[in-house]
Amino acid sequence: MNILWAWNWLGAAVLLAGFGSAALYGRKRRWADAGLVLAGAAALAALLSEPARPMRDADELAIASDVPGDALARSLLAVPEAGSLALTGHGLTDAQWQDVPARPLRWTAPNGGVLLLDFARTVPLGRAFTLTVRRSQPVAAWRLQLLAENGQVLADAAAPVAASAQAQASAPAMAQLSVSWLPPLAEKLVLRARLLDGNGKALAEGPVPLLVTEPVPLQVIGRFGAPSFDTRVLNDWLTASGAIVDWQTTLGKGLSRTESARAALDKPNAQFIDAAWFESAPQPARAALLGQVAQGLPLVVLGGNASQPAVWQRELALPLAPQSATTEREDTRVFGAAAQQIALAPASFNPVPQAAAWRVLATDSRGKPWLWQRSWKQGGIVWVGVADWHRHAIASPVALGAWWQTLIDAAVNGGAQGVVWEQPDAMPVAGMRTQVCAQGVAQAKPLSIQGMPDIAWQARSGRAEGLCAAFIPQRAGWHMLSSGGAQHAIYVYGERDWPQWRHGLRQQATRAYAARTLSDASVRSQSAPLPAWPFALAVAAAMLALWYRERRLTS
Repeated sequence: MNILWAWNWLGAAVLLAGFGSAALYGRKRRWADAGLVLAGAAALAALLSEPARPMRDADELAIASDVPGDALARSLLAVPEAGSLALTGHGLTDAQWQDVPARPLRWTAPNGGVLLLDFARTVPLGRAFTLTVRRSQPVAAWRLQLLAENGQVLADAAAPVAASAQAQASAPAMAQLSVSWLPPLAEKLVLRARLLDGNGKALAEGPVPLLVTEPVPLQVIGRFGAPSFDTRVLNDWLTASGAIVDWQTTLGKGLSRTESARAALDKPNAQFIDAAWFESAPQPARAALLGQVAQGLPLVVLGGNASQPAVWQRELALPLAPQSATTEREDTRVFGAAAQQIALAPASFNPVPQAAAWRVLATDSRGKPWLWQRSWKQGGIVWVGVADWHRHAIASPVALGAWWQTLIDAAVNGGAQGVVWEQPDAMPVAGMRTQVCAQGVAQAKPLSIQGMPDIAWQARSGRAEGLCAAFIPQRAGWHMLSSGGAQHAIYVYGERDWPQWRHGLRQQATRAYAARTLSDASVRSQSAPLPAWPFALAVAAAMLALWYRERRLTS
């Protein structure tokens, strides 16, 4: 049988020491003792070299993933000894695959429909909550409903008959539907999602937990060279969202209107200016502004009233092209869909496609760019290439707010976050191990979970900026978490919740494991470790025999 040995400096040192000791015994013609020293050193060096056998010499291990219990646990413990895996069922969870080494996998996903749900577990108040459901086996005219805790329908979406037929014909691509809802209060909710077929029959239904938190207020500085309805609407939207705003608008020569911040701006998240302010500002004011940007403060330029392209080319290496009056209607940017759709006019000047230092940051629903960005040392500058959004402030306030939120997310640093909680497991289930991660917590402060002993934070590979803790929840429902002064809540599903979603997640994790096995393929990773006890027994026997012979000689 072929055996693989991993080179180890400690093992080499043990061999050198063994040869040296054997040489000393050989000078005294104690050949038996020299042989015992060499045997013990060789056995210890072999133990330290992690002997393994190629997987082609190991047996295939059969795992029945749909039969939980002790049999599955024993199978997972035997994976390191196996040469390959033969898997039946929907597969294992991501946490289970992370605990086993890479092995060639022989598996075929079973027939039957599966679901994949995608939604944010935590949403700040004022943000829309969006639920997306994908089905592997769509039916004609299927529907997705989001229900409140009292059963009231909050949002509803239906797949057109033509789209459903096309999705069925284009298998294995998954069909999807999305619904959105704006939470009115900051609270813990357990909504429900329901999937219906064209006749109104329920296909699947289950809980959708949502934690709505109080938003972290943004700190925004605004400097504008001319009053406009657009900047007024922006000010109103920021104020309504709870942002701390320091606003100044030039009304004329030597005359300006100032709105002081209600609190100190110790860590501004962004500065907004319009093009007119930058074009009319003296050189020292421009230099001071760009100096703040160089230190990391994002600068957002509203380009609707730009009129001096030479200034932008000289100061920011931004080549601008005028908007053609003949194509203004065709160049309108469209955002949103259906009833929540808005159309914004392009700015009078926008960056040319060949702007070397600038890149497109966002496009509209038709793929036309409307947001450009360039880096500026530690910060960045963003050009907003649309105007006249104030026309939608009364008719479509929700769609306009969603558009502004998209801009803020893309261009502005978020509010000062203390602790950022993360939930790697998409669907924690009672009785199965899950983990929670956090950025900004102190490792010395353990994780406290209601009804469970404290758990120490640990570093995880792939999460250099955060710490994680694993635990096994014993019940379904909300679990309150705390570490130091930070608090959070996560929802744990019951064993009967969303069976098709659980199957979809297991199949997804199994495919990821198969891909990881192929990418990690190497001589060592394609091997099974040999048992360590024979080498340890040989070392102990050789040392005991040598000790016995030395004792007889001295006596």
